[in-house]
Formats: sequence, structure tokens, C-alpha cells
Amino acid sequence: MKVEGKTYKTVWMEGTSVFMIQQNLLPFQFKIHECKTYWDTCIAITDMVVRGAGAIGAAAGFAMAQAFLTINTKERLKMIREARSDIENTRPTARNLFYAVDRVYRAGLEHTEKAVEEAFAVAREDEENSKAIGVFGSTLFGEKTNILTHCNAGWLAFVDYGTALAPVYLAHEQGKKVFVYVDETRPRAQGGRLTAWELKNADVPHVIIPDNAAATLMAQGKIDVVITGADRIASNGDTANKIGTLDRAILAKEFGVPFYIAAPTSTFDMECNTGKEIPIEKRSQDEVLFQTGVDDNGNRVKIRVCSPGSGAFNPAFDVTPAQYITGIITEKGIVKADKLSIQKLMES
Repeated sequence: MKVEGKTYKTVWMEGTSVFMIQQNLLPFQFKIHECKTYWDTCIAITDMVVRGAGAIGAAAGFAMAQAFLTINTKERLKMIREARSDIENTRPTARNLFYAVDRVYRAGLEHTEKAVEEAFAVAREDEENSKAIGVFGSTLFGEKTNILTHCNAGWLAFVDYGTALAPVYLAHEQGKKVFVYVDETRPRAQGGRLTAWELKNADVPHVIIPDNAAATLMAQGKIDVVITGADRIASNGDTANKIGTLDRAILAKEFGVPFYIAAPTSTFDMECNTGKEIPIEKRSQDEVLFQTGVDDNGNRVKIRVCSPGSGAFNPAFDVTPAQYITGIITEKGIVKADKLSIQKLMES
């Protein structure tokens, strides 16, 4: 995607360094962050300098390649195994992270250069799959469609194109009239900060809404379809995504609005039988108690927005049962959210 006329990927690797868009600074400042070691990349993933299923996967793959490139001690293989564990412990819910690390690790056991090649292959496939998701997903839109999305599953969440927003971008390019209702997505406001920033750059008509406004819009018939991303999909179709996605799905079911998940097949965890087995990341209560923005001079400021002395519960994800999901948009096509359909998809 382009930012001020220049084409960028969300995350990439040059030499032994991993580079990524500093997403914690958006939408107020656009800056590139450099990770010189695998541990730097781990910190960037944990601190959400890079975030989103595909982008996390690509970054984790590059981090694993960094470990093979830079660890040269007598106990090299032991240290590389420890590096793998460090990378996998950064974000426990995201399936793409484990998928990428495993691929790069196995390749690296053959030769360090193969680890690097595999990391680039993971990133390239993520981009290609996102583009294909856009092609299949755009067929769901008529000449005029109002879409609700939650969190950020655009190009910032992947290497490029995105998943939930890829169909929107393609439909917009095709001349279809698409309008996006952007959930702000508390507590980190990935919708209000990232999705809105992306859509503005792409000149896609949109408006930011409070998370609790979706029911009213659906009741008024103003939403034609809901599309969100996914961080892990169980073999039965249960899906983990940003906290609040379950709310959207229940509302959509109640008001008869189609609810779709957009995700590449690398997000499916066939060893996970149901959503009850998906680990849910618990993040710092500070994300709820404090908010970060900029003042009139462009300086970043962090302020408390909740009652002093009160604690907060902050699960990063929730699980939407398959029964609420109309379909899953993948790079291979749109499938039903059930075990048989998913098994056929993964075998195709």
C-alpha cells in the first residue's frame, strides 16, 4: 500500500535487521522501526509495534531467521531452540506466529540460508493470500454496500492488502460504492486509529463509531454485512479475534446481517478441536486504564481515563462460535464454518 505516494510493506527484512511500520505511533506519526536482533523483534511483537495475524506471523518468521543468522555460540542449536521459545511466547493466541516459526525453524535446521528463504516465502505468501481473499470477498458486495468491521484487519495487520479490508479496497477500485462503519475497538482503538487511517489514505468513505453503536445501526438497517479478521480458527469453525468480535456476531445473528470472517488458511489450527482450546492472551490493565494520544504540539501524552485505584480486566481476544459465522473468506474461496467444509478446504 502507499503512504504519501511511496509503497510500503508492513514488515520486511534487510540483512540481519527486521523493519516494520511503528504502529503504536499511528495515526499521528508515521515511522519505521528497526529490530537488529531476534530479541528486538520479540519485544516489537509483544509491545504491538507490529500487530495483526499475518504481520505477526511474518515478523515471527523473520525473527526465527534472525536467530539462525546471528547465534554462533558453541551451544548454537540449544540457543536457537530457546530463541524459538522466546518468539512463540510473545503472542500466544495468534496461529500465524506458530505456523511461521515452525516453517522457518525446520528450514533452518537444514541450512541457515534456507531459514532466510523460508521467512521471505512466508511473508510473500501472506501478501498473495491476502490479495486472493480480496478477490473472493469482493463478490459479496453489490453496487452499493455498507460494511461493519471490528479492530484492524487491513494491510497494517498483514504484509499487504489485509483480509477483512482487502475486499473493500478491491471493490472501491472496481467503482462499487462501499461505505465502512469502523468500530473504534477499545481499549487500544485499532479501528479508530489504524483502520480509519488506512481507509482515509485509500479514499474509501467511512466513519468511526463507538463500539456500542453497532446494535443501533443494525436495527436501523444501515449495515449490509459484517467482516472481521481472525487470529486463530479451530477445526470446527470457532474463531478467535479481537475482543468484541463475539458481540458483533451475536448482534448480526439477531438482526439477520451476514457475518463473515476473512483469514488465510495459515490461520486455521486443525489440532484445535473447538474454540474452548484456543489460548486467550491477557494484556496489561493499563491499556484500559490509560489512553495515549498527542497534544496540540504533536507530543505523545498518556493520561488516565478511569477511576484511580480501580483495576481492569483486559482479555485481548474472544471466541465466536461457528454457529454465528455465515462463512469464512480464504485465499481458496468462501467456505462454511463447519468441520467438514474446513477439512475439505485444508485438503484442497
